[in-house]
Amino acid sequence: MPAKVTLQDIADALGVSRNTVSKAINNTGVLAEATRQKVLEKAIEMGYKQFSYANSISDITNPFSSQPKASGEIALFSGNFLNNSHFASTMLDKFQYEISLLGYSLTMHRVDHQNIESRTLPLSYRPDNTKAIVCIEMFDHSYCEMLCSLGLPVLMIDAPVASYWRPLNADVLLMDNFSNIYTVVNDMSKKGIAKIGFVGQVTHCRSFYERFIAFREAMYINNLNFDEKYCLTEVHPHGLEYREYLFEALTKIQEMPELFICANDFVALDLISGLKRMGIECPRDIKIFGFDDSPESKIMSPSLSASHIHSQIIGYSAANLVISRIEQPDLNYRITYTETDLIYRESTQM
Repeated sequence: MPAKVTLQDIADALGVSRNTVSKAINNTGVLAEATRQKVLEKAIEMGYKQFSYANSISDITNPFSSQPKASGEIALFSGNFLNNSHFASTMLDKFQYEISLLGYSLTMHRVDHQNIESRTLPLSYRPDNTKAIVCIEMFDHSYCEMLCSLGLPVLMIDAPVASYWRPLNADVLLMDNFSNIYTVVNDMSKKGIAKIGFVGQVTHCRSFYERFIAFREAMYINNLNFDEKYCLTEVHPHGLEYREYLFEALTKIQEMPELFICANDFVALDLISGLKRMGIECPRDIKIFGFDDSPESKIMSPSLSASHIHSQIIGYSAANLVISRIEQPDLNYRITYTETDLIYRESTQM
C-alpha cells in the first residue's frame, strides 16, 4: 500500500514551506496565484488524497463555486484616474476576478476636488445596490470619515496619514513599508555609507509616513546619525510641477548624502532627473532607492533598486477583506500588511 502523501511531502518536493502548501490547497491567506497553481499541480501529481479524483487543475472545483452566489455592487472610489497605474490595473484585475466568483460586480467612481471640499458623493455613485466601498488613493481624512458614516463596509487600500492617530471605522490594507528599508539601510551601512536622506512628502499618505518612520528607525538601529538636512519631506506641488520643485530643493542642499531613500519610484525618477541637471550621477556620485518596483524602474538608466509590491496579492487580500466584512459586519476593524520583496539594481551599486 503506497504511503499517504502529506502536506510536508508536497512542501519538500517543491522546496517551499508547509504553510505555503496549506494556503494553496485550502485557498486561505495571501498567496501568489502562480505559487498556488504550482502547489496544486504537484499535489495532483503526487496523489494527495484531497485531489485523488483530479487529473488536472481544471478538475478541481473552485472553493467559491459551491457557495451561494451573492449579488450587488462594490463601489471603488479614487481621487485619481487609475488608467496609467500598472499597480492599480493589475491589482484591480485580480480584485474584480475574485469578487465576481461570488456574484459581485465592481463600479468605479472618481472623487474630484469639489466632492472633497463639499463632502459630497460622485454623481456616478448609486447607493441602492452597493454592498461595500473600496478606496484607493483617498487621502483626505475628513472625506474618508464621511464615507465611513454611510453604514456600508469600507476598505482603505492605503489611507490618510491622520488615520494613525484618528482611526477610521474601516479595514485598512497596506504593503509592508518597513522591512526592506531596514534591510537597505543595514546593507548600505555595512558598505560604509552613513549619510542617508529621505525624499517624499511624509504627510501625503499613510504609506509615505510609514516609509519615513522606517527610515528613521533604521538609522537609529544602525547607529547612524539622522540629519534633516538630507531630507526633502515638505508639502509640495504634485504632477508636472513637482519635478521643478524638486530640482530647486536639491540646489539648496549644501552637502549631498551618499544615499537617498525615496517614498516611491516616481519620486526617485524625478530625483535622478534633477541630480543629472546638477551634474550629479547615480550611482557614481549618489545611490538611490525607490519603492513600488514600477515597470519604469526596470528600464530606466540606471535601473532602480526598489521594494517590489505584489499587486495581485493586494487584489486578492482586498477581495478577502471586503467579502468577509460584508458577511461578518461585526468583525473588529483590521489593518493588514502584504509582503514586499527587496530588489537591488544599478542605482545602489558601489
